[in-house]
Amino acid sequence: MIIQIYAFTVIDEAVQAAELGVDQIGFVAGKYDVVPGELSFGEASALRNALPADTTAVALTMATDVDEILRMVDAVQPDIVHISTDVEDVPEKKMAELKRALPASVRVMKALPVGGVESLDYVKRFERFSDLFLLDTKVVNMPGVGATGHVHDWAISRQIVETANIPVILAGGLSAENVLDSIKVVQPWGVDSNTHTNIIGDNVKKDMDRVAAFVAAVRNVERK
Repeated sequence: MIIQIYAFTVIDEAVQAAELGVDQIGFVAGKYDVVPGELSFGEASALRNALPADTTAVALTMATDVDEILRMVDAVQPDIVHISTDVEDVPEKKMAELKRALPASVRVMKALPVGGVESLDYVKRFERFSDLFLLDTKVVNMPGVGATGHVHDWAISRQIVETANIPVILAGGLSAENVLDSIKVVQPWGVDSNTHTNIIGDNVKKDMDRVAAFVAAVRNVERK
């Protein structure tokens, strides 16, 4: 089970999380004044380069212009580019253009909002242009998909996992307390935490005890 945690802004915390067993370290690359925890390309590159060699660096972008996303990739050199904007902000045409232009070594992860059964249509639309899906919760008046701290309908997520032919990471309000249940229901390839591994009441600073608890909860599932 892959463990992915967002959104690191402090290099030492990112490295510590990797040493605790977080497989994929997420960070926001690009200062656009859209979401918390944004890093400049230079800051994101420094964090990425500090990670252990066996850790996957995941750069979340809120850019919608393909050239701007490619500029970020060139500067930061992530392993995965996470397209976290609203679905229609980077539609099929842009996703196809991005996929063609990226180096083969860089994977694309598209964030999909999970609502009703209509969410299943996103799989058909974006699977050809994505290497991974991230299933997350969309809240009105919040930018992009995710980082809400809210759980969505896991039954729909399970259907997406069963339908998709690419790996799926489950996100959306996951914590050490509920990740076991989410894995049992959804059976994803990986799980993601952001809000519930932060210091309570802070939307940027990570709580390393909560990160460790999340990792332990997932690894306990694997041992059962």
